[in-house]
Amino acid sequence: MPLPCGNTRAQHELHGGAHSRIYFSEYRSIPGGGGVQLIAGATGFIGGRLARELGRRNVACTALGRRSVAGMATRTAPLDDPAALRAACQEAQTVFHCAGHAHAFAALLHSDAEQHWRVNFEGTRNLAEAAGQAGVQRFVFLSSVKAMAEPGELCADEDFPGAPETAYGQAKRAAEEAVLEAGQQYGMHAVNLRLAMVYGSGGRGNLERMGKLVRRGLFPPLPETGNRRSLVHVDDVVAAMLWVAEDERARGRTYIVAGPEAPSGRQLYDALREALGLPPCRWSIPEAILRGAARCGDGLEILCRRRVPLDSEAVARLLGSAWYSPACIARELDWQATISLKAGLREMFGC
Repeated sequence: MPLPCGNTRAQHELHGGAHSRIYFSEYRSIPGGGGVQLIAGATGFIGGRLARELGRRNVACTALGRRSVAGMATRTAPLDDPAALRAACQEAQTVFHCAGHAHAFAALLHSDAEQHWRVNFEGTRNLAEAAGQAGVQRFVFLSSVKAMAEPGELCADEDFPGAPETAYGQAKRAAEEAVLEAGQQYGMHAVNLRLAMVYGSGGRGNLERMGKLVRRGLFPPLPETGNRRSLVHVDDVVAAMLWVAEDERARGRTYIVAGPEAPSGRQLYDALREALGLPPCRWSIPEAILRGAARCGDGLEILCRRRVPLDSEAVARLLGSAWYSPACIARELDWQATISLKAGLREMFGC
């Protein structure tokens, strides 16, 4: 359920209509007092949205990456080169670390575990330390709710006990710790944001893939299992990044960032159909049939040594819960995601 709004004047709001666009409030200033805003991962889904929003506010930002970014000032430095990172961070007042190695659907088991550790942990540690040594004032790291233990059917907050299960989550958790340690060591305002599933126009995640299949009539109508799946629109993520970069209360903290709704898999399927202008679907495939098909998919993966579209992991994501509470950031910083699922899906599909 949505949280009480509290003091949310500085947040963005979405104006509905056939040509909906998401707007950000000018209530708060940009962090860093006009200094260099350095974005690691500026060509990615979230980093690109952040760069465009800063540009809309006439705030100059600089990309940090392995190669030059067209149309944008760039400082080149790979995440495995501490000396180059220190040079790149000189005169930067804020670093937004949006870069990382995402979980690949086609990857089996631990095939990309080494890459997760090298990029998501070691690269983040190198950048945080380089930023601190260069005198950067503020550092915002985009982590994931996967840095936590799997909550099952419970709604998890930042204090949920247990360790992450996946290589991706373990690397993100270690990176969070490295970021806060660098912040403490160098007196840097460091903040971790644990993002729920992020979606929006231009994304290439699970929800975007699901939407494409629903549009083509190739996605099965899911049964209602009462599960809850947290997600957050990309523009809410950008708003949260800018907010925590400025708010001194966020120093040294880790926050979950999730949207105001946590729909079931069936509710998400129905919402996608509505956003696409498709008629309601009055039937569903029984859960037992989906899980049986998933077991067949598991067998095919063993034989073919590659992922197939429907396996037990995919069905668990569709029918199981991944429910996370954003109450802490609302309570401590007066910030709350405001984009509804309906409005966010319309933006994702360009409606």
